[in-house]
Amino acid sequence: MSECTIACELHDYLEIACMYNYRVVLTLKDAQVIEGKALDLITSADKREYLVIGLDQERRQIDLNHLAKMKVLTANAKFAEVIF
Repeated sequence: MSECTIACELHDYLEIACMYNYRVVLTLKDAQVIEGKALDLITSADKREYLVIGLDQERRQIDLNHLAKMKVLTANAKFAEVIF
């Protein structure tokens, strides 16, 4: 198991979002906003962790260290918002 690049309890929210394929709005530390479906968490060869987001027909990898906030748009989700 790799070390968490963010607090492990926050990492759990990302895992839940991916497990249920929640539709989310991510706010990055540079104020960029990305909306899509949480699909997966991956770790690169250099041990960086990424959230894979589905955006229509494409997928985008978001470095977990760049996350500021995640808001869940999916109805009846297990949580509504996480501040990183």
